[in-house]
Amino acid sequence: MAQKQEEVQIVPENRVYGRPALLTDRVMHYCPGCSHGTIHKLIAEVIDEMGMQDRTIGVSPVGCGVFAYNYIDIDWAEAAHGRACAVATAMKRLCPDKLIFTYQGDGDLSAIGTGETIHTCNRGESIAVIYVNNAIYGMTGGQMAPTTLVGMKTATSPNGRDVKLHGYPFKIAEMIACLEGVRYVTRQSVGTPAGVRRAKKALRKAFENSMEGKGLSFVEFVSTCNSGWKMTPVAANQWMEEHMFPFYPLGDIKNE
Repeated sequence: MAQKQEEVQIVPENRVYGRPALLTDRVMHYCPGCSHGTIHKLIAEVIDEMGMQDRTIGVSPVGCGVFAYNYIDIDWAEAAHGRACAVATAMKRLCPDKLIFTYQGDGDLSAIGTGETIHTCNRGESIAVIYVNNAIYGMTGGQMAPTTLVGMKTATSPNGRDVKLHGYPFKIAEMIACLEGVRYVTRQSVGTPAGVRRAKKALRKAFENSMEGKGLSFVEFVSTCNSGWKMTPVAANQWMEEHMFPFYPLGDIKNE
């Protein structure tokens, strides 16, 4: 006869981990090892902790992160490729009491959307821009992106990025940091538990700046794309630390 197990009641102070309340039950489509899922988790946690679920609008354009609206239970708008900052500008001006943020990849924000991004930053719109930099076009076949490192092989640079042919990788975070309308620029990563904790604090600060009307906040995530890089998740994390971090150093770039 099986012994009846006693029910264990979990009280808040004894909870070790709980699924973020704003994450939906839908299975994420991202590849194993992808950074997007962890970043989604942090966004959901911060919005929930701020009590902003009913006052938040996310803007996702084309790219791997376009389906973020399936996974975080807030209001969303989908923008044309590269135009998320322009859409977010309109939303924040029409609804200044809302938390407005964009969720964009490197090909979207720093290639097709460079113009919209720079002018939105220069105007100092009180939105938060979340920028996922994995140095490649992950969704459309692994092509070279503006952020692809020198010598890095991609589908369109099979011999490695050549400065004479392709130019230099684009450090857009450093560039926009000099704009007067930008309040906060930081570069984070979620490859380690410590990195996850720092990234969450950065998101919280960016969202609070938005609600306080302090100007634009820009949070870059240096991330992996093990499918595009043709690596295992473990090898991709190691490659990111050895090659991405030296060129895209983590930490605050501007904090006013």
